[in-house]
Amino acid sequence: MRTLGNVLITGGASGLGAAVTAAVRANGGRPYVIDRVEPEAPVDFVRADLADTVAAEQAVHEIIERTGGRIDGVFTAAGTDACGPLDQVPTKKWEYVVQVNLFGTAAVIRAALPALRESKGTVVTCASTLGIKAVGHATAYCASKFGVVGFTRALAAETAGSVGVTLLIPGGMHTAFFDDRDEQYKPPPDAKLNQPRDVADAVVFALRQPPGCEVREMVVCASEEGSWP
Repeated sequence: MRTLGNVLITGGASGLGAAVTAAVRANGGRPYVIDRVEPEAPVDFVRADLADTVAAEQAVHEIIERTGGRIDGVFTAAGTDACGPLDQVPTKKWEYVVQVNLFGTAAVIRAALPALRESKGTVVTCASTLGIKAVGHATAYCASKFGVVGFTRALAAETAGSVGVTLLIPGGMHTAFFDDRDEQYKPPPDAKLNQPRDVADAVVFALRQPPGCEVREMVVCASEEGSWP
């Protein structure tokens, strides 16, 4: 296992991103967060909406400058969704999901790649069990997360030997991710979901693998949750 060093985390103000931020710090690393909102816990932070790929790349460059040029890991937790039938979700909301979840992920990693090659660092992308299993009323989310799966697998092939790449496929977690949904799209009160801190431990495990040894893909979900297989 290697030390974590400087780890860039998107969506680090809440949910899984915040849990990974805490886990990186607890394991001796230094987290740097990109998010639309400022995290409650003190952390190096740059504000950016990942739907704006130019702003996302600029945020990465700013963080790299702050670290003196060294990034050892990247975790792309930022994500959003827009539930409903395809013809009832407003076009801009539908496209925003893909812009954040897929284009934002690619923009951040693209900007971080030179630094990651220099450090022999590792990227962990965040897909979803709905990136390998499609369901109705989730066309935007499934499209974006299926895209993250394909993007990550292609990136792993492209950067083999120079940058570590891990695909995280998490199931549902007890986070605020579901709070803004209509009731019909929220998990029931007795839903079997994971705690984000447990998934964060898996992310840290992947980030700490030595150069040349990689966890290529991880499915991490509650054992009784129905989104996998």
